[in-house]
Amino acid sequence: MKRKLIAIDLDGTTLNNESKITDETYAVLTDLRKQGHIVSIVTGRPYRNSYYYHKELNLDTPIVNFNGAWCHNPLDRDWSHAYHKSLSKDLALSMLSLKTDPEIQLIAAESREHIYIEGDFVPYPDFFPEGIEISKKLSDEFLTEDPTSVGIFTATQEAQPYIEQKIIDLYHDTVEVRMWGGTTPCLEVVAAGVQKAMGVERIADYYGIERKDILAFGDQENDYEMIQYAGHGVVMSNGIDRLKAIADDITTKTNHENGLAEYLQSYFS
Repeated sequence: MKRKLIAIDLDGTTLNNESKITDETYAVLTDLRKQGHIVSIVTGRPYRNSYYYHKELNLDTPIVNFNGAWCHNPLDRDWSHAYHKSLSKDLALSMLSLKTDPEIQLIAAESREHIYIEGDFVPYPDFFPEGIEISKKLSDEFLTEDPTSVGIFTATQEAQPYIEQKIIDLYHDTVEVRMWGGTTPCLEVVAAGVQKAMGVERIADYYGIERKDILAFGDQENDYEMIQYAGHGVVMSNGIDRLKAIADDITTKTNHENGLAEYLQSYFS
Protein backbone atom coordinates (compact mmCIF):
# COMPACT_ATOMS: atom_id res chain seq x y z
CA MET A 1 0.00 0.00 0.00
CA LYS A 2 1.16 3.53 -0.81
CA ARG A 3 2.48 5.56 2.14
CA LYS A 4 -0.30 7.49 3.92
CA LEU A 5 -0.40 10.53 6.16
CA ILE A 6 -2.65 9.75 9.14
CA ALA A 7 -3.76 13.00 10.81
CA ILE A 8 -5.27 12.38 14.23
CA ASP A 9 -7.23 14.71 16.49
CA LEU A 10 -6.75 14.06 20.21
CA ASP A 11 -9.81 14.70 22.40
CA GLY A 12 -12.84 12.62 21.45
CA THR A 13 -10.81 10.79 18.77
CA THR A 14 -7.43 9.31 19.73
CA LEU A 15 -7.89 9.71 23.48
CA ASN A 16 -10.52 7.83 25.46
CA ASN A 17 -12.87 9.61 27.84
CA GLU A 18 -10.15 9.59 30.50
CA SER A 19 -7.76 11.45 28.16
CA LYS A 20 -5.62 8.32 27.78
CA ILE A 21 -4.04 6.58 24.80
CA THR A 22 -5.05 2.94 25.24
CA ASP A 23 -2.68 0.05 24.68
CA GLU A 24 -4.69 -0.93 21.59
CA THR A 25 -4.40 2.53 20.06
CA TYR A 26 -0.68 2.70 20.84
CA ALA A 27 -0.06 -0.71 19.26
CA VAL A 28 -1.93 0.07 16.02
CA LEU A 29 -0.31 3.49 15.52
CA THR A 30 3.14 2.08 16.29
CA ASP A 31 2.65 -0.76 13.80
CA LEU A 32 1.53 1.63 11.05
CA ARG A 33 4.60 3.79 11.63
CA LYS A 34 6.81 0.71 11.31
CA GLN A 35 5.13 0.04 7.97
CA GLY A 36 6.28 3.48 6.81
CA HIS A 37 3.11 5.53 7.23
CA ILE A 38 3.25 9.03 8.74
CA VAL A 39 1.26 9.72 11.93
CA SER A 40 0.78 13.34 13.00
CA ILE A 41 -1.24 14.87 15.84
CA VAL A 42 -3.54 17.71 14.75
CA THR A 43 -5.21 19.23 17.81
CA GLY A 44 -6.92 22.28 19.19
CA ARG A 45 -4.78 21.92 22.31
CA PRO A 46 -1.70 24.05 22.87
CA TYR A 47 1.64 22.27 22.80
CA ARG A 48 2.05 22.55 26.58
CA ASN A 49 -0.71 19.99 27.16
CA SER A 50 -0.27 17.82 24.09
CA TYR A 51 3.51 17.29 24.00
CA TYR A 52 3.33 14.26 26.28
CA TYR A 53 1.05 12.44 23.81
CA HIS A 54 3.58 13.14 21.04
CA LYS A 55 6.27 11.73 23.32
CA GLU A 56 4.17 8.75 24.48
CA LEU A 57 3.62 7.67 20.87
CA ASN A 58 7.36 8.12 20.17
CA LEU A 59 6.56 10.42 17.25
CA ASP A 60 9.27 12.28 15.36
CA THR A 61 6.75 13.95 13.04
CA PRO A 62 5.38 17.53 13.07
CA ILE A 63 2.43 18.43 15.28
CA VAL A 64 -0.34 20.96 14.64
CA ASN A 65 -1.51 22.94 17.69
CA PHE A 66 -4.13 25.62 18.35
CA ASN A 67 -6.46 24.32 15.60
CA GLY A 68 -3.89 25.04 12.91
CA ALA A 69 -2.34 28.26 14.19
CA TRP A 70 1.03 26.60 14.93
CA CYS A 71 2.59 23.82 12.87
CA HIS A 72 6.03 22.69 14.05
CA ASN A 73 8.29 19.75 14.69
CA PRO A 74 9.20 19.52 18.40
CA LEU A 75 12.36 17.55 17.52
CA ASP A 76 13.54 19.98 14.85
CA ARG A 77 13.34 23.68 15.71
CA ASP A 78 14.57 24.55 12.21
CA TRP A 79 11.96 22.44 10.42
CA SER A 80 11.55 24.01 6.97
CA HIS A 81 7.75 23.89 6.79
CA ALA A 82 6.97 25.36 10.23
CA TYR A 83 4.65 28.36 10.63
CA HIS A 84 2.99 30.34 13.41
CA LYS A 85 -0.08 32.61 13.09
CA SER A 86 -0.78 34.95 16.00
CA LEU A 87 -3.44 37.43 17.15
CA SER A 88 -2.62 40.99 18.15
CA LYS A 89 -2.05 41.64 21.84
CA ASP A 90 -4.59 44.50 21.81
CA LEU A 91 -7.29 42.30 20.33
CA ALA A 92 -6.67 39.64 22.96
CA LEU A 93 -6.92 42.17 25.78
CA SER A 94 -10.10 43.67 24.34
CA MET A 95 -11.76 40.27 24.66
CA LEU A 96 -11.77 40.74 28.43
CA SER A 97 -14.96 42.76 27.89
CA LEU A 98 -16.76 39.44 27.30
CA LYS A 99 -16.08 38.34 30.88
CA THR A 100 -19.15 40.28 32.06
CA ASP A 101 -21.29 37.43 30.69
CA PRO A 102 -22.04 35.04 33.59
CA GLU A 103 -21.78 32.04 31.24
CA ILE A 104 -18.06 32.67 30.67
CA GLN A 105 -15.95 30.86 33.24
CA LEU A 106 -12.45 31.46 31.90
CA ILE A 107 -10.67 33.50 29.25
CA ALA A 108 -7.21 32.18 28.41
CA ALA A 109 -4.79 33.81 25.97
CA GLU A 110 -2.02 31.43 24.96
CA SER A 111 1.28 31.91 23.20
CA ARG A 112 3.67 29.14 22.16
CA GLU A 113 5.20 29.07 25.65
CA HIS A 114 2.92 30.99 28.04
CA ILE A 115 -0.68 31.19 29.19
CA TYR A 116 -2.48 34.30 30.50
CA ILE A 117 -5.83 33.88 32.23
CA GLU A 118 -8.81 35.78 33.59
CA GLY A 119 -10.72 33.57 36.02
CA ASP A 120 -9.80 30.60 38.21
CA PHE A 121 -11.79 27.87 36.45
CA VAL A 122 -9.83 24.75 35.45
CA PRO A 123 -11.50 23.30 32.31
CA TYR A 124 -10.07 19.77 32.52
CA PRO A 125 -7.50 18.01 34.76
CA ASP A 126 -4.45 18.44 32.52
CA PHE A 127 -5.26 21.95 31.32
CA PHE A 128 -2.43 23.11 33.60
CA PRO A 129 -0.06 20.10 33.52
CA GLU A 130 2.44 21.88 35.77
CA GLY A 131 -0.23 23.54 37.92
CA ILE A 132 -2.19 26.79 37.60
CA GLU A 133 0.82 28.60 39.09
CA ILE A 134 2.50 28.63 35.67
CA SER A 135 -0.16 31.01 34.36
CA LYS A 136 -0.02 34.80 34.37
CA LYS A 137 -2.86 37.28 34.68
CA LEU A 138 -4.41 38.35 31.38
CA SER A 139 -3.72 42.07 31.66
CA ASP A 140 -1.75 44.91 30.10
CA GLU A 141 0.93 44.43 32.71
CA PHE A 142 1.68 40.79 31.93
CA LEU A 143 0.65 40.22 28.31
CA THR A 144 3.58 41.69 26.41
CA GLU A 145 3.48 39.38 23.36
CA ASP A 146 1.03 38.59 20.57
CA PRO A 147 -0.78 35.39 21.60
CA THR A 148 -1.56 32.46 19.33
CA SER A 149 -5.15 32.03 20.47
CA VAL A 150 -7.75 33.07 23.01
CA GLY A 151 -9.92 30.36 24.55
CA ILE A 152 -13.32 31.25 26.02
CA PHE A 153 -14.68 28.51 28.24
CA THR A 154 -18.42 28.54 28.90
CA ALA A 155 -20.52 26.91 31.59
CA THR A 156 -22.81 25.26 29.03
CA GLN A 157 -22.67 24.24 25.39
CA GLU A 158 -26.00 26.01 24.81
CA ALA A 159 -24.33 29.38 25.50
CA GLN A 160 -21.77 28.97 22.73
CA PRO A 161 -23.80 30.18 19.70
CA TYR A 162 -24.75 33.56 21.14
CA ILE A 163 -21.26 34.19 22.57
CA GLU A 164 -19.78 33.22 19.20
CA GLN A 165 -22.09 35.80 17.59
CA LYS A 166 -20.89 38.43 20.07
CA ILE A 167 -17.30 37.74 19.00
CA ILE A 168 -18.20 37.93 15.31
CA ASP A 169 -20.06 41.22 15.86
CA LEU A 170 -17.00 42.66 17.62
CA TYR A 171 -14.22 41.45 15.31
CA HIS A 172 -15.98 40.58 12.03
CA ASP A 173 -13.67 38.76 9.60
CA THR A 174 -10.40 39.46 11.43
CA VAL A 175 -10.69 36.23 13.44
CA GLU A 176 -11.87 32.63 13.19
CA VAL A 177 -13.92 31.08 15.98
CA ARG A 178 -13.49 27.35 16.54
CA MET A 179 -15.95 25.55 18.78
CA TRP A 180 -15.94 22.31 20.69
CA GLY A 181 -18.42 20.94 23.20
CA GLY A 182 -18.46 17.99 25.55
CA THR A 183 -17.79 18.46 29.25
CA THR A 184 -15.57 21.56 28.70
CA PRO A 185 -17.29 23.74 26.07
CA CYS A 186 -14.83 26.18 24.51
CA LEU A 187 -14.77 28.84 21.83
CA GLU A 188 -11.24 29.27 20.55
CA VAL A 189 -10.40 32.48 18.71
CA VAL A 190 -7.52 32.42 16.23
CA ALA A 191 -6.33 34.62 13.35
CA ALA A 192 -8.51 34.80 10.24
CA GLY A 193 -7.98 31.88 7.86
CA VAL A 194 -6.56 29.53 10.49
CA GLN A 195 -7.90 25.97 10.56
CA LYS A 196 -6.51 22.46 10.92
CA ALA A 197 -6.35 21.72 7.18
CA MET A 198 -3.57 24.34 6.86
CA GLY A 199 -1.28 22.28 9.04
CA VAL A 200 -2.22 18.98 7.41
CA GLU A 201 -1.49 20.41 3.96
CA ARG A 202 1.91 21.69 5.13
CA ILE A 203 2.89 18.30 6.60
CA ALA A 204 1.74 16.43 3.50
CA ASP A 205 3.78 18.77 1.31
CA TYR A 206 6.89 18.16 3.40
CA TYR A 207 6.61 14.38 3.06
CA GLY A 208 5.52 14.49 -0.58
CA ILE A 209 2.16 12.88 0.16
CA GLU A 210 -0.72 13.58 -2.21
CA ARG A 211 -4.07 14.75 -0.88
CA LYS A 212 -5.74 11.46 -1.87
CA ASP A 213 -3.33 9.65 0.47
CA ILE A 214 -4.28 11.67 3.55
CA LEU A 215 -6.47 10.03 6.21
CA ALA A 216 -7.87 12.41 8.82
CA PHE A 217 -9.80 11.54 11.97
CA GLY A 218 -11.91 13.93 14.06
CA ASP A 219 -15.12 14.39 16.01
CA GLN A 220 -15.93 18.10 16.50
CA GLU A 221 -16.63 21.36 14.67
CA ASN A 222 -12.96 22.35 14.74
CA ASP A 223 -12.15 19.28 12.61
CA TYR A 224 -14.50 20.31 9.78
CA GLU A 225 -11.99 21.68 7.24
CA MET A 226 -9.50 18.89 7.96
CA ILE A 227 -12.11 16.17 7.34
CA GLN A 228 -13.26 18.00 4.22
CA TYR A 229 -9.70 18.44 2.91
CA ALA A 230 -8.39 14.91 3.48
CA GLY A 231 -8.60 12.34 0.71
CA HIS A 232 -10.30 10.10 3.25
CA GLY A 233 -11.96 11.95 6.13
CA VAL A 234 -13.22 9.75 8.95
CA VAL A 235 -15.50 10.92 11.76
CA MET A 236 -15.82 9.10 15.07
CA SER A 237 -19.19 7.56 15.85
CA ASN A 238 -19.32 9.92 18.85
CA GLY A 239 -18.74 12.90 16.53
CA ILE A 240 -21.21 15.66 15.72
CA ASP A 241 -23.81 15.23 12.97
CA ARG A 242 -22.56 18.18 10.91
CA LEU A 243 -19.17 16.51 10.60
CA LYS A 244 -20.66 13.11 9.81
CA ALA A 245 -22.56 14.71 6.91
CA ILE A 246 -19.28 15.45 5.04
CA ALA A 247 -17.32 12.37 6.12
CA ASP A 248 -16.04 9.72 3.74
CA ASP A 249 -16.61 7.21 6.52
CA ILE A 250 -17.65 6.90 10.16
CA THR A 251 -16.14 4.58 12.75
CA THR A 252 -18.40 1.91 14.18
CA LYS A 253 -17.10 2.47 17.71
CA THR A 254 -16.55 5.57 19.83
CA ASN A 255 -13.27 7.05 21.04
CA HIS A 256 -13.83 5.28 24.38
CA GLU A 257 -14.18 1.92 22.62
CA ASN A 258 -10.92 2.10 20.65
CA GLY A 259 -12.82 3.28 17.58
CA LEU A 260 -9.74 4.81 15.95
CA ALA A 261 -7.59 1.71 16.47
CA GLU A 262 -10.28 -0.65 15.21
CA TYR A 263 -10.91 1.45 12.10
CA LEU A 264 -7.22 1.72 11.20
CA GLN A 265 -6.69 -1.98 11.74
CA SER A 266 -9.55 -2.79 9.38
CA TYR A 267 -8.58 -0.17 6.78
CA PHE A 268 -4.96 -1.26 6.51
CA SER A 269 -5.73 -4.97 6.56
